[in-house]
Amino acid sequence: MLGDKLGVVPIIDSDVILTDTTLGAYTHIQSHCVFNDVVVGDYSYFAGYNQVYYANIGKFCSVASFARINTTNHPTYSRIAQHHFTYRSEKFDFGDDDTEFFIKRKARTVIIGNDVWIGHNASIMPGISIGNGSVIGTGAVVTKDVEPYSVVAGVPAKRIKMRFTDDLIAGIERLKWWDWDYEILKERLPDFRDMDAFVRKYL
Repeated sequence: MLGDKLGVVPIIDSDVILTDTTLGAYTHIQSHCVFNDVVVGDYSYFAGYNQVYYANIGKFCSVASFARINTTNHPTYSRIAQHHFTYRSEKFDFGDDDTEFFIKRKARTVIIGNDVWIGHNASIMPGISIGNGSVIGTGAVVTKDVEPYSVVAGVPAKRIKMRFTDDLIAGIERLKWWDWDYEILKERLPDFRDMDAFVRKYL
């Protein structure tokens, strides 16, 4: 599937489980992904073996294999037992599930901006916001919000550097190129390949 052309209808590879999930145009979800209560913006892709729960993901995001978004927590401090039998009780024929527990999980939705690159085996913790254009390094564990156009890495993840100057970041944020329609993106592709030309023409 990797070589197939993308289109308005998303490409979903084998062994993918999507529950309460909305996928935008030109998206590609590669094999062995599990999504629950997720919105994925246009042109974003997941490279496979991703687990994503309760997340709003922007356009043009690139998510490497084994990255996890909203690694939902167990009730470590609020209950005697951490095991999911206390909230997924129906699986064990113990009675009704604890719906309040899942409402609280959903309230900690992860928000990911546009054009974000999330590296292999990274983990994004519940309730985190990740700004436009940022980079999450391989194996990073993100426990705090990530500002736009920053590069973070490590455990816990910390900022290493910024991708661009403050003025350039402000210009890109005003431009919002990720909202351009398909024909404009296609027409302006050469400018995306030449940073100086892009800056001169649009910023």
